[in-house]
Amino acid sequence: METIRFSSKEHKDFYFQMLSKTRNDDSYHRAFFYAMGICDETRRNINTLFDFKEHSIKPEGLSAAWQTGGTRRLSRLAFNLWNGWTEEGKEQYSAPYELFDCGFAPYFFEAIRLRYPEYCRNMERPVPQFSEQLR
Repeated sequence: METIRFSSKEHKDFYFQMLSKTRNDDSYHRAFFYAMGICDETRRNINTLFDFKEHSIKPEGLSAAWQTGGTRRLSRLAFNLWNGWTEEGKEQYSAPYELFDCGFAPYFFEAIRLRYPEYCRNMERPVPQFSEQLR
């Protein structure tokens, strides 16, 4: 398996636990649980965002009291990677302009890579800083 960049040990543990729990490691599950594992709040509240019985997302979890601006961005990205979901009337909040405007952005790219491995095979990681390229 290719190396995956995780935000923390807890993120990594959560990712593998969820894939094991669902007994599915297709690109949909990998991207979704990778994204949901990025921060503690979404890890702790995964049951408000995913229905393990039905193997489906729970968009109503976006309105949960624990959600913050950053966790909503993370949840929207994960939902969109799952099945293209966007919130009706609020589709603009699922656009990169809105989603990537937070500290989770570096990990969002990894979630996209996990969801679309066939298109991201040649992506180099980590990307060198512009100043490093000038040397």
